[in-house]
Amino acid sequence: MTSDKKSVSLLTDIFVKKGLSDIVISPGSRNAPLIIAFTNQPGIRALSVVDERSAAFFALGMAQQTGKAVGIACTSGSAVLNYAPAIAEAYYQKIPLLVLTADRPPELIDVGDGQTIRQKEVYRNYVKESFELPCVADDPANFRITEEMINRAIDLTQFPEPGPVHINIPLREPLYGTTDRQPEGKAYDSKIAMPVAAEKQLEEIAENWNRSEKILLIAGQMTPDKQLNKYLSELAKQDNVAVLTETTSNLNDGHFLDCIDNIVSTISEEEVERFQPELLITFGGQVVSKMLKKLLRQHPPEKHWHLSPSGEEMDTYFVLTGVAPIKPEAFFRFISEKTIPVPSGYASTWKERKARVEKRRNDYLKTITYSDLQVFDVLLNEIPGSTILHLGNSTPVRYSQLFGSIPKFIYHSNRGVSGIDGQVSTAAGTAFISKKINTIVTGDLGFLYDSNALMNKNLTPNLKIIVINNGGGGIFRFIPGPDNSPQLETFFEAKHNWRAEKIAEAFDVPYFKAETLQELKSVLPAFYKNDFSRPALLEIFTPAETNAKVLKEYFKVLK
Repeated sequence: MTSDKKSVSLLTDIFVKKGLSDIVISPGSRNAPLIIAFTNQPGIRALSVVDERSAAFFALGMAQQTGKAVGIACTSGSAVLNYAPAIAEAYYQKIPLLVLTADRPPELIDVGDGQTIRQKEVYRNYVKESFELPCVADDPANFRITEEMINRAIDLTQFPEPGPVHINIPLREPLYGTTDRQPEGKAYDSKIAMPVAAEKQLEEIAENWNRSEKILLIAGQMTPDKQLNKYLSELAKQDNVAVLTETTSNLNDGHFLDCIDNIVSTISEEEVERFQPELLITFGGQVVSKMLKKLLRQHPPEKHWHLSPSGEEMDTYFVLTGVAPIKPEAFFRFISEKTIPVPSGYASTWKERKARVEKRRNDYLKTITYSDLQVFDVLLNEIPGSTILHLGNSTPVRYSQLFGSIPKFIYHSNRGVSGIDGQVSTAAGTAFISKKINTIVTGDLGFLYDSNALMNKNLTPNLKIIVINNGGGGIFRFIPGPDNSPQLETFFEAKHNWRAEKIAEAFDVPYFKAETLQELKSVLPAFYKNDFSRPALLEIFTPAETNAKVLKEYFKVLK
């Protein structure tokens, strides 16, 4: 049995034939044909999540784990707009989503019909492409057009790089009709053109490399890649090469410089030339460190090449020489075969500074009082190994950078757009797919903003939620500007006395809390016990004013 709307039943048929299996659907009436078709199609796992914003982030977390496009389907009207934050995050983080929005037919748009907005190309600024299926696909011409659109849309979720693609689906009433006749659609390769790096371009970069005494490699957000890690580890041993990584880069080696803010915060104007690169090569997604962006924008390299399989120009430092359309792993394999050792003290300059600041950090951590910084020190040591660690925006992801990349974790964070919306929902989606422990560390505002993540019947017990409650947006207490503003508490920090306990109780989630260092250390083993049938939530209370003082003093000590 399937929907009698041929465009929809054709979509489900090709969806499976293209190797997709997961879709997250939010309740509605206009999307009834989608619900009927997807829930009755063999080979499809259809999940129901009520809140569209949370549902889209949940699907994002699933796709983040599987690498395959996950469908999301909703009814018409404002439900469509609720998908927007997750779609934007998927676009900038390059995560495949197939966005299916049910719509009124064209004759009912802008005539006062209920639950109706202009949905065609509604996400045009942050999807790879938008399609609108014909209302009727019964005749051969419209059937062929529909078939072509569906194939191309699904292919675009992966090529040349992953990302979200939108299909708007106008549907006329009646909506609940069914049929036993499944249309036979064809699944085929849309032949999307893939950019190829020119050999001449790669040779030019190799020549730049072999002439440079100061080469800086910066890794942005990425998923783990063993081959890339291997090539970078070898290159990082060269005298003229410094490799900067962040926790969200998911790269690990003793030669990598994985505490960027710790190092950059200590570079004075008098010595900045020693750290300034001649050749800069960047790869991966967004970089968290604002300090690094400021340093290289004010003291740019002579040349900056960005590696992007799709040829995307990401001129983060405002001095881009060009883009090499190649996967980072392939590029660094090529470079490793072409490189000629160049005597230089550049790598040592960075590594010696890293060693110095790490010692000062470790000494300072022994002296501090109870605060966010101390809490993160404990958490990063005590959270079990083989954990997928989700870092919330804004302070959690920044605090983690101060401690470097810890090999026992795989790091995730919604750093495509860097919003606080959907952090818990994303972690929940990843936990649904993954067998590992998934821990999300989020601030209080981030958790409260996404508390509907718990209104989800698909939550799994391997999801652990840690809420650091410092009574507001703690980051604004140490950002220059808001920290001295009379509007700090009300409009920047959004100071509050809310707690997560009753929210956890409402959704039947086991609740733990800690208000001191001793309580935190004693509660963590119970929190991570694996005998729960639901996710667990740990709320850690920290003093806002002390947090800011401790962190400001931290950077003074490093200098």
